[in-house]
Amino acid sequence: MLALKAENISKQYRLGEVGTGTLSHDLNRFWHRVRGKEDPYLKIGEANDRTSKGNSDYVWSLRDVNFEIEQGAAVGIIGRNGAGKSTLLKLLSKVTKPTTGKIYTNGRIASLLEVGTGFHPEMTGRENVFLNGAILGMTRKEIKRKFDEIVDFSGVERYIDTPVKRYSSGMYVRLAFAVAAHLESEILIVDEVLAVGDADFQKKCLNKMSAVTKGEGRTILFVSHNMAAIKTLCTKGILLDTGRVAYQGNIDETVLRYLGSNNSHNTNHFIYEDIKNDFFCLEEIILKNSSKSMDEPLDENEEIEFTTNFILDTDQPERYHITYHLKNDYGEALFSFSSNDIKYNKGRNSLTCTFPKKFFQSGNYYLSFFFVEDKKQAIIVENDIVSFSVVDGNREIGVYMGREPGFIRPRFNWKIQ
Repeated sequence: MLALKAENISKQYRLGEVGTGTLSHDLNRFWHRVRGKEDPYLKIGEANDRTSKGNSDYVWSLRDVNFEIEQGAAVGIIGRNGAGKSTLLKLLSKVTKPTTGKIYTNGRIASLLEVGTGFHPEMTGRENVFLNGAILGMTRKEIKRKFDEIVDFSGVERYIDTPVKRYSSGMYVRLAFAVAAHLESEILIVDEVLAVGDADFQKKCLNKMSAVTKGEGRTILFVSHNMAAIKTLCTKGILLDTGRVAYQGNIDETVLRYLGSNNSHNTNHFIYEDIKNDFFCLEEIILKNSSKSMDEPLDENEEIEFTTNFILDTDQPERYHITYHLKNDYGEALFSFSSNDIKYNKGRNSLTCTFPKKFFQSGNYYLSFFFVEDKKQAIIVENDIVSFSVVDGNREIGVYMGREPGFIRPRFNWKIQ
């Protein structure tokens, strides 16, 4: 059974100045403009620039978006800043209407789009629980039945009778999430707001959302830039790019495509001009499969040759070596490796390291570069100078059971007696 369906939805916004909200303020703004004075209602940080930018007064935040979400699914919506993620959630939450297209929903929707959504600052936490629950379509009887559970989860019991305007942003989001997650809506929509909470609360929220989908069969749409959280919670993904659906499907593949799209290199050949000092110059780094060109994707089933070309202009080249740190797409360090046992030459050097076949899992990886003197002092440090992707190779039919956990697949020597 479908929980959500979007048919050709698009959202257009008008660029430029909009009304202040009152006629008197609009007239005051006009009078200041006539006299050549600054807009009295200009917000701090906004440029008072009325020059024309672009060829149109309108912009499409979303364009021709189509998807279907099954009941009980956990779907991650990912994309770069400005891709249209928050606009999509606002449309699905019925905060605003699409310019074109239709949205079909099956069940009540609870949404948490920003800190304090649906809260009144002058009212207490207790009053806001009932207010927010009513906004979400719950009866007072339903809210009372869940009230103690909501307060206990939020951890703000001591302040539940204090006006929420005195809450910190973390307390705000704790209570708001607790209301949205515990009241019995069929669809839960959560934006990036969980980033406000501490690590323990974020883990608590992810566990709760996982229980909601698996145990209660409710549908969750989750937007986050934290790929680890997305992959932990979600099984399906929707990738947005400049307002359009670039991909939808398995969450691992969706994340892989998103991270790959952030790689500005279209080749595994990296050329450098400014990583140097008085006696060292890094020229290029090349990655390629042993039987393919550097312009083809790196296949996990083949050896990967990793070559570093550099110039070393010193009479004591044995004092220096290069070390690399390898990180995954979450920024987590996997391991370091270096050429300690290799003696460099004075002049041009071509240093090659070969990763064995099936060493890497499919995914995105980043290399940081260290030029080290006497194995103790890093003279040059460059973080993430190389980014590369490894893709799934061809698997025998009936053998492949999905991507295995982890990022590398080391091979060990086994014995049996």
